[in-house]
Amino acid sequence: MGKAGSGYTLMELLVVLAIVALLLSVAAPRYFQSLDTARETILVENLARVRETIDRFHGDTGRYPESLEELVEQHYLRALPVDPVAESQTSWIVIAPEPSDKGAVKDIRSAAPGTARNGQAYSAL
Repeated sequence: MGKAGSGYTLMELLVVLAIVALLLSVAAPRYFQSLDTARETILVENLARVRETIDRFHGDTGRYPESLEELVEQHYLRALPVDPVAESQTSWIVIAPEPSDKGAVKDIRSAAPGTARNGQAYSAL
């Protein structure tokens, strides 16, 4: 016959589970905060890249693009960037140029609800 005390007691298992829960309660908020920071950084970079591309298109053609898809069709962009906060390629808010300018897309904004860590609305970045 085997030894009677060769396994873990219920108390030992509960202590281990309590330690794991404590570590997770400290680590989880930091993890999700870093995810939010990464999404905001990518959003700002995607906005800057598309705005630069719109300006380059305007400089090359003398007009603004009719749509964001035109930037892809004319090979100014490989693909429309994803809004990482809204998690969509198609949720961009398009800002039209002045009526005296040709084209339909002068700027873009994020359609994501909420505010960034700096207190600024995502749609104002």
